[in-house]
Amino acid sequence: MPTLHCLADLCLIPIGTGNASVSEYVTDVVRVIKASGLHYVLHSAGTTIEGPWDEVCATIGKAHEALHEKGVVRIQSDIRIGTRTDKDQSPQDKIDAVMRHLSKDEEKK
Repeated sequence: MPTLHCLADLCLIPIGTGNASVSEYVTDVVRVIKASGLHYVLHSAGTTIEGPWDEVCATIGKAHEALHEKGVVRIQSDIRIGTRTDKDQSPQDKIDAVMRHLSKDEEKK
């Protein structure tokens, strides 16, 4: 497996639970991520996990296992994984870069 550092934006979607609310399942996923020791940022439509590629992917697999163990028969995941080799970049760094551009827009007004 690659040893690249990556940022993975993850959204696990439990299917067939009989309830529109998924906060209980999101909580279970976050518990798995937290136990991994990887840095993560929870947001309104998923979670961004930061770390070595193999550890991030293993953690995503463990999250699937945790929900299946809870009785969820089917899970659909949306995952976007990004890597960079020119510099280290955290999720907050990416947000800060966009905010700097927006700040420049405001200065021009």
